[in-house]
Amino acid sequence: MSESNGQYDDHLSNGSNSNYQYQPVTDQAPLPTGPTSPPISDFLVQLEDYTPTIPDSVTAHYLATAGLETTDPRILRLVSLAAQKFVSDVASDALTNCKMRQSNTATTTTKKGGKEKKYVMTTEDLSLALGDQGVNVRKPPYYQ
Repeated sequence: MSESNGQYDDHLSNGSNSNYQYQPVTDQAPLPTGPTSPPISDFLVQLEDYTPTIPDSVTAHYLATAGLETTDPRILRLVSLAAQKFVSDVASDALTNCKMRQSNTATTTTKKGGKEKKYVMTTEDLSLALGDQGVNVRKPPYYQ
């Protein structure tokens, strides 16, 4: 048995009538050499001009409460952007859950005569969406 580059050259056997053979790895695709996305410095420059939905003062307060004090506005805006994305994903998932749950309800008519469906999102819809994100939500025992 000869070994080259940590790989064995002989056949893999699984009994006398084996169909399994070792196939040596030949010419692997080269790794891309050029950047496929803009560098992080461009993203940080864009963060300086970005105005997040969550104000910097609110983000700074919660970061300080968690033990991270920073004066860099780019860090605050990056955390605000991540929180905004999280809330947006949860709200979107909760609306999808609500639409699936209420798919058989009656529609209401608007003044123009067109039909518009009104959705009522419940805590159960939100709890399912948060569960998909890894957040466990339970009702207090006196509400059950």
